[in-house]
Amino acid sequence: MTAAVVMYGLKNCDTIRKARSWLEAHGVDYQFHDYKSQGIDAAHLEKWMEVVGWETLLNRAGTTFRKLPEDQKTGLDAAKALALMLAQPSMIKRPVLEAGSVIVGFKPELYAKAFAAR
Repeated sequence: MTAAVVMYGLKNCDTIRKARSWLEAHGVDYQFHDYKSQGIDAAHLEKWMEVVGWETLLNRAGTTFRKLPEDQKTGLDAAKALALMLAQPSMIKRPVLEAGSVIVGFKPELYAKAFAAR
């Protein structure tokens, strides 16, 4: 029996659409968790940060992060990044895919490798 696949993100995100299309085209059953309607808790973020690091998880290239006051963007560490992502989940890089491991972002070659043995 394989572990359940869960994709976390925002349903209106273009990258999410691409990742969902890839999963559907390759017959991967998954659940979708929308931060906007379902929220996200600290336990999930902390678990992901342990696996991939806060530097990978925090989307510093996005509009939400770039619009922050400069004092909130400087001196980042794990605790500050966690607080930012909890306050504004759109600052979490998308998608986050739980599929036995944690994959952040969408790259078709990473998805192909993750699902090759399934």
